[in-house]
Amino acid sequence: MPKKESVEVLTIDGREVRITNPEKLYFSRGVQLSKLDVVRYYLAIAPGAIAGIRNRPIVLKRFVNGAEQEPFYQKRAPENRPDWLRTVTLSFPSGRTAEEIVVDDPAGLAWVVNLGCIELHPHAVRATDLDHPDELRIDLDPGPGVPWDDVRRVAMIASEVLAELGLRGWPKTSGSRGMHINVRIEHRWTFTEVRRAALAFSREVERRAPDIATSKWWKEERKGVFLDYNQNAKDRTTCSAYSIRPLPDARVSAPLEWSEIPECVPEDFTVFTMPKRFADVGDPHATMDASAGSLDALLALAERDEAEGLGDAPWPPHYKKMDGEAPRVAPSRAKRAAKKTGEKKPRMPKMPLITVANSPKKDAALAGLERWKARYPDAASHLAVDDVLVDSMRGRSSTWTRIRVNLRHVPEEIRPAQETPDPDDDPTREWREMYKKSRDAIE
Repeated sequence: MPKKESVEVLTIDGREVRITNPEKLYFSRGVQLSKLDVVRYYLAIAPGAIAGIRNRPIVLKRFVNGAEQEPFYQKRAPENRPDWLRTVTLSFPSGRTAEEIVVDDPAGLAWVVNLGCIELHPHAVRATDLDHPDELRIDLDPGPGVPWDDVRRVAMIASEVLAELGLRGWPKTSGSRGMHINVRIEHRWTFTEVRRAALAFSREVERRAPDIATSKWWKEERKGVFLDYNQNAKDRTTCSAYSIRPLPDARVSAPLEWSEIPECVPEDFTVFTMPKRFADVGDPHATMDASAGSLDALLALAERDEAEGLGDAPWPPHYKKMDGEAPRVAPSRAKRAAKKTGEKKPRMPKMPLITVANSPKKDAALAGLERWKARYPDAASHLAVDDVLVDSMRGRSSTWTRIRVNLRHVPEEIRPAQETPDPDDDPTREWREMYKKSRDAIE
């Protein structure tokens, strides 16, 4: 006889929400948290969590087997959903559409958490206006080995730039190694315009702090804290305030006052500490909606950059090529790409990058990296922290991990050649090969 599924029924504001397998462990490697514990955390800080997602379509990032296993992304709303849970239809750069969930209340919050959504991923638009974002998103993403103090320093510089432009930023820890700054804006600009403003902002911060901040898209060119302007492209989402991150200590994305930035540390904000903080100090971002600002000054800065010859920067993969966009090819491949297209380009040094692992599972990719280091201990001894590039690659419905090694610090005579990665399980390879065949057939 199959084991009967356990269920806990919660009554939330008059609505019943079924929590299936409530005792299932969602965190076990560090802290111990069941699915029901995660639901109760979100209900304890529900006003703050809902403020970050209310009236917004959300992508369901589902950790159905807990935080220690790989998640998958679900854009389309499940067919079997409560009648009281509304949806909205989004269109994507690919031309496809999807009906996505909109969560407005604690019952809806508990319902999506029951699906395994320990993180909340809202779009930067409201369900009432899907073409004009009301939020500029500044994502501070530190590279390998970059200290937390540099993240805080870049955040404070970002605050100064925003103030000079007449905008107010609302900071929060990302819940991992970085920080997010959300800026409420008027519903006047398209996604392309908001991204253009974000790029100009990232470049301005880089100009002021070139030793610790970068706007460079390609990882091999980055140094310090990357300001990810592409988080403002259409169809991109970031985790919202109070989201739990899949780390062993169950830390969360914590909204902060600017005065807290110089002393804050990410590990202080967890599932265990946030409910008391929320009860004691409330939501530091509670008045964000009353602070909508204009992008006019930032767009004027973008115009100045373009007039000085600083054009568009690369977009994420799978977006169509944009007018004025720089070549969408990594510098380490630029010479090969120029030769293929017949373009006359200045000679560029080629970054000695090799791929050592591809896998849908990060742990498997990291294990492959360790095997590579064991095979080539002399080469591995020359690697700096930022010579190992661990890329989280976005597939159609899930992420996969690619690990590359930059051999720039390894003497040429002992540099390993490119081999078949171990493991070599790239889930997009079949799709890319089919795409290439169809393109070649058209040409």
